[in-house]
Formats: sequence, C-alpha cells, structure tokens
Amino acid sequence: MSAELRALEQNDTWSLTTLPQGKHAIGCKWVYKNKYRGDGTIEQYKAHLVAKGCTQQEGIDYLGTFSHVVKLVTVKVLLALDTINGWSLP
Repeated sequence: MSAELRALEQNDTWSLTTLPQGKHAIGCKWVYKNKYRGDGTIEQYKAHLVAKGCTQQEGIDYLGTFSHVVKLVTVKVLLALDTINGWSLP
C-alpha cells in the first residue's frame, strides 16, 4: 500500500482542496489483487486505491453517466456499408 500511495503522490494524481459547504467527500477503499507467474506461484501483491462510486447520489454528486457501448447490429451495418461502397477501414 505504501508503494501505491508513493506512486500516486509522485504522479501528482490529486491536489488537496477545501470541500465546498454542504458537500460531502466520496470515500475510497483499497482493492487487493495477486499477480501470478506462469507456474501458478505469486509474483507480486498489488494494491489499488479506488473511489467508492456507490456513495454518490444522482443529481447531487453527478448529473449523469455515459458509457461507450455499441450494438452488434451497428457494427454489422457499418461493415456491410464498407463492403458495398468499397471503403477501406483505417
């Protein structure tokens, strides 16, 4: 954990500010994971500090969310148009 905190501080991941009146800070938690070698032995213990998004309230802490999702039908249509029109994909 100390190595992760040191890396976050060295990379200037955050800056401390005062919290606006009437607002509450979002909590955080540590997530632990083991990295394994090919033979199954543990190579490294990893720790990551992550924000607790479950404490947010819509309209207060955030206004909305957006996720890049594409439907398979859209991909198929674009590939068909590419083939029909002789376009070249990048």
